[in-house]
Amino acid sequence: MNNSEFFDYIIVGNGLAGLQLALSFAEQPFFKNKQIALIDKSIKNKNDKTWSFWEKGKGKWDNIVEKSWQEALFYSSRKQITLNLNPYTYKTIQALDFYTEAKRVLSKKPNIHFIIDEVIKVENSTKPTVTTITNTYSAHHVFDSRIPKDYFSEENNYTKVIQHFKGWTIKTETPEFNPEQFTMMDYRLKDGEQTTFTYVLPFSKTEALVEFTYFTPNIVEEETYDKYIKEYIKSVLKIENYNIVEIESGKIPMTNFPFENYSTKNITKIGTAGGWVKGSTGYSFKNTEKKVSTIIKNLKANKNPSDNLFKKKFKFYDKVFLKVLKDENHKGEWIFEQFYTKNSIESMFRFLDEDSSFLEEFKIMKSLFSFAFIKAFFKTL
Repeated sequence: MNNSEFFDYIIVGNGLAGLQLALSFAEQPFFKNKQIALIDKSIKNKNDKTWSFWEKGKGKWDNIVEKSWQEALFYSSRKQITLNLNPYTYKTIQALDFYTEAKRVLSKKPNIHFIIDEVIKVENSTKPTVTTITNTYSAHHVFDSRIPKDYFSEENNYTKVIQHFKGWTIKTETPEFNPEQFTMMDYRLKDGEQTTFTYVLPFSKTEALVEFTYFTPNIVEEETYDKYIKEYIKSVLKIENYNIVEIESGKIPMTNFPFENYSTKNITKIGTAGGWVKGSTGYSFKNTEKKVSTIIKNLKANKNPSDNLFKKKFKFYDKVFLKVLKDENHKGEWIFEQFYTKNSIESMFRFLDEDSSFLEEFKIMKSLFSFAFIKAFFKTL
């Protein structure tokens, strides 16, 4: 094996986690002499998803933000709530814009190398190896975004709910949308008694992403999403004439599966494979930013990269929430209605960001107090 096949760090997968990690390596002078490889079979030239997140004030991704909002709408079958997000702003980034910006920045760094190839296996050792279809590479440390096979086993007893969705970005000939407000959740159109809702991001008066989302243990046929999106546009938005300009879909695990246990001294699981998707919401963009920041600090302090990536109490809260959602999926609308009507925006976002105080957590738990949560609490202990 020659020197060109050895790197200080190898990142497997050029998705959100892999590229955010590489960008953090690139901006830190501490790593300028470290040789870093990113291995992915895709050149990431498609707009395959939309990432949305909230934050206060200006953020490090503002130059590629597609649209931002400071007001949100929540609809249950019983009420409508308008949410003033101040001091937060809700922001959306198109995946292709993120990929393009990341590649632009990273391509200027002589110590960062893109390898277009498919990873077959990663083997743990003092200097772990990454085998691709065409080559074998080794490194001091590997950051691996591939989901462990054990997650897909039917034999484990972990709670699994899937956030699965399909969205149409539609364009209309006449002004139909209020670009100053987005719809966080709309439960007025549902697939039976399951936890299903519509999410709407208006980019302008004539263009919006309309997405039908499930928080359920099982997925549905492709035509089912289309049926509900079409019905929502016609019956709720009252729009007859439009063109579909883009389609996105996805499946995000919401689970208490211990992804973090699959990290070792020499291999760190990242992204979804590392448990970086928040179990109770499926949000990952800002979570990834935080996890990457912790990894960078750990490396600079000569610690294990995965040290202190998780807070146990929030994993417990997520576990209770997921247990309710799995066992009593019809309660999803009630849960989110309570959450959004009985808590301040700042408390909710701090709680979801895992930055809340005990008092804030107590108030949120009190707002969700029900027999379903009591049962889930004791089953989770």
